[in-house]
Amino acid sequence: MINKIKFLMMAMTAIVMSATFTACSDDDDDNNAESNYMKYQKAVNQTVNSQKKSDKVILLVAFGSTWEQAYDTFDQIVADYKSQFNGWDVYLSFSSAICINNARAGENVAPKDYYDPEHWLTAIGLAGYKQVVVQSLQVIPGEEYRRVRDTYVKDFMNNRNGDFTTAYMKSLDLNVVVGTPLMAEESDTKKLAEVLNQETDIKAAIAQGIVAFMGHGNPEGYDYYGGNVRYLQLEEYLRALNSNYYVGTVDMDATYAKDVLAHIKGGIFDIEVGDVTKTMTYSPNNAKKAQLYPLMSIAGDHAHNDMADPDDNESWYSLFNEQGISTQAYETNYTAACWKKYKQGEGYIPALGERAAVRRLWMNHTREAIAKLGTEDALSTPTTAPEE
Repeated sequence: MINKIKFLMMAMTAIVMSATFTACSDDDDDNNAESNYMKYQKAVNQTVNSQKKSDKVILLVAFGSTWEQAYDTFDQIVADYKSQFNGWDVYLSFSSAICINNARAGENVAPKDYYDPEHWLTAIGLAGYKQVVVQSLQVIPGEEYRRVRDTYVKDFMNNRNGDFTTAYMKSLDLNVVVGTPLMAEESDTKKLAEVLNQETDIKAAIAQGIVAFMGHGNPEGYDYYGGNVRYLQLEEYLRALNSNYYVGTVDMDATYAKDVLAHIKGGIFDIEVGDVTKTMTYSPNNAKKAQLYPLMSIAGDHAHNDMADPDDNESWYSLFNEQGISTQAYETNYTAACWKKYKQGEGYIPALGERAAVRRLWMNHTREAIAKLGTEDALSTPTTAPEE
């Protein structure tokens, strides 16, 4: 399933990225690409100019999605940020070109525009913001976080396209920071484990049997910043609270659904993640029920298809049930799930971004980032601190 096509998808992503968001056009003419780029830039500029109320801005950066449920989740995250960060303007960006293009084309719901961080940061600079916080909504410090921090933000700080005056770039010195992902450090994984263990629906599920979380992960060989080990660390902290917890991923060879099922059967496993090998010991678990949850900011394709699809023989739902474990992925009584009333009573998959307590963890990272503004921990511009 996803394992068989992941390298093809990575290649497709690269192709779409190189097209500079030319969206639904097959015209490869450079002038058309430049025209589209400027059209999108103009649209973001207009959005920022019409909504700007402050000289301080928080740009939230998510990978993205094309699911209505995910859009609702992103809306709730933005609403929380606007409520909690008075005096700051808040915008949301997608880092995935595929998600941006499909959302614009209205793949699953009415068309929506989610622009990439480059367009947003350009508009933010042109609007003259004096303090800029770019907050990652990623779960681990992986490939997407690296791209946000080391490409988008770095290009902005280097005035890559020459959009800003030297005076403005000097004013940005030590006034731009990047907020880290949910599990940036091992200490973050412990906090997340404690929060998840206190969620009402998870407490009810763990009392009846197994709770298995499906994270994304980076493909083997792409373990940026050692982020993949966070999943193993989270599992250790969760299992210290209750041995019915398990954590796996979509994209890591050692933690696919089949590996999680092997851990449920029990044994000693040497799990290799990047340069790290962790020896994990599992006692046999004879539980007959399981509840699946996505360990992702939103419930999109991976949650609904790779995790929950009853018609896919390789989904986690199918594989668990095949082993005689009565397994569910959807919930009908998750009262705090989606903030839109029409969702109430329907089968629902609560992702991390649905959970107010988890959103607070992200916001704590933003507060930590804000505290770095004006200090040596903030980012410098080449006009005042040239690269060595």
